[in-house]
Amino acid sequence: MWKKLCLGAMVVGVGIGAGSIGMAQDVKGFLPYQNKNAVRQGAKLYAKNCASCHGVKLEGESDWRTPDQDGLMKAPPHDENGHTWHHPDMQLFMITKHGTAKLVGNGYESRMPGFAETLSDVEIVEILAYIKSTWPQRVIQMHNERNG
Repeated sequence: MWKKLCLGAMVVGVGIGAGSIGMAQDVKGFLPYQNKNAVRQGAKLYAKNCASCHGVKLEGESDWRTPDQDGLMKAPPHDENGHTWHHPDMQLFMITKHGTAKLVGNGYESRMPGFAETLSDVEIVEILAYIKSTWPQRVIQMHNERNG
């Protein structure tokens, strides 16, 4: 059931387009972070697809605010200490699906790939649900406010 709801939200949200990276004002977010099945599946997918850069414990790379030797930003943490929760659901989804460079544009370079060819939309949402489920309630509340 949640997958159908999630896909419905994705259709509405993706229809807005990558250019605006926003959500309609009446949408409060679509990540099923309270759904145990989604979170469990997201944890498995995160371990397989994200942990090698963002850390097994969502801790990110050390000194993540400082560019690496190539001038590219390091992988940030996805725990409460990072900036993941500063972005609304749709923006997180679009970054994960298409990669940071594609969304930022203007020649911006990043090591964050897009996963459109690797993960389904539902799998991306499950990963993001897992990440959000690990945050303290105060951070979840602040993130929810960013969704409208």
